[in-house]
Amino acid sequence: MTATFKGYPRPNGTFGIRNQIMIVAIDECCEGIARNISKEVEGSVVVTNHYTCMYGGNEEMIDTIIHTGINPNIAGVLVIAMGCGSIDPELVAGPVRKEGLPAHSLTVIKNKGTIETIKDGVELAKELKAYADSVERVDAPISSLRIGIKCGGSDTSSGLASNPSVGAASDKLVDMGATTMAGELLELLGCEDILKARSVTPEVGEKIERLIAEDLKRWHVIEGTETMSIGNSVGGLTTIDEKSQGAMHKTGTRPIQDCLRINHIYREKPTTPGFYLTETTMLCGGAAMHFASLGAQLIIWTAGAAGFNNSIVPVIRVSGNSSLITADMDINACGIMDATDTIDNVSNKIVEKVFDVANGGATNLEGVGYAYASLYQKDQRLEHVIGICPQ
Repeated sequence: MTATFKGYPRPNGTFGIRNQIMIVAIDECCEGIARNISKEVEGSVVVTNHYTCMYGGNEEMIDTIIHTGINPNIAGVLVIAMGCGSIDPELVAGPVRKEGLPAHSLTVIKNKGTIETIKDGVELAKELKAYADSVERVDAPISSLRIGIKCGGSDTSSGLASNPSVGAASDKLVDMGATTMAGELLELLGCEDILKARSVTPEVGEKIERLIAEDLKRWHVIEGTETMSIGNSVGGLTTIDEKSQGAMHKTGTRPIQDCLRINHIYREKPTTPGFYLTETTMLCGGAAMHFASLGAQLIIWTAGAAGFNNSIVPVIRVSGNSSLITADMDINACGIMDATDTIDNVSNKIVEKVFDVANGGATNLEGVGYAYASLYQKDQRLEHVIGICPQ
């Protein structure tokens, strides 16, 4: 297997596997404007802040947008603001520019209204598109490849087939020099001792245990309530602890370098190749944007059924449920369930698919259907009430 891939070089030394323009509606009032601009520019994707136009309390969300703007798959950014809110579009465009990428901002009120903003926005987005088209793929080292790992639609087959296969693929990719990252800390509840034993230092182990406990505080409702979807229960999972035993398998076996925090103060990113845990949310749409903000160029998503997509970070889907698998899935792990295939063999197929997608190959759902670039953030008021203070 080659130790390189063909990537788009960025001024900050990273390499993208896609070459897109990101159009940001920094407040939801501008979403229609952003989408009217986007439909005129091929290879553009819209990210909208649906939280409010207020900055105070929304720092984590703005930080997610900024760091997604400097994701290697993004070649340039256009930020649109209405102008009557408190979020200056330069809060996003400025940091993107500092990374050496082209970034423009427009304010509707200052720009003589909606029609003129759309007109000028299309012109600026086409300028960014021309720049993106001028960037050619080059050989990139696998050490610059970051891969997010996520599960969804989990069922019995997830813990027995798709998750172990992805975990084995993660081990192989890490051994080759790549970085892999998993999140969903609540879905590792009960696995703390195993994860601490894999941590590179006792401090990392303690951090993992603390952040899992904090996530339990956020999602716990009442005694006896399990934070699982109905699909998980129908699929044969009975408790979050049981689900965690299967979910943990997607993290592989390699040493855990760190547990990366994502909040209104910290946006920790990998510092060296290897395997990481992260505070990436278990909510699928928000998870994709969290991974994008951590620099992931692609995501491996395990499931029993369903299909998850993202417009910025391509998603490779893996399923081991023969009764529900569809053409949405990129990797078929069903043979593991009936003993006609092995985890090792399926993991090799996943690694091969990773390199195919990194070199420009499309996933089964890429460009098909529609998925919002969802933003997720922790409510700072609630964090204070339940006693969680970033440390």
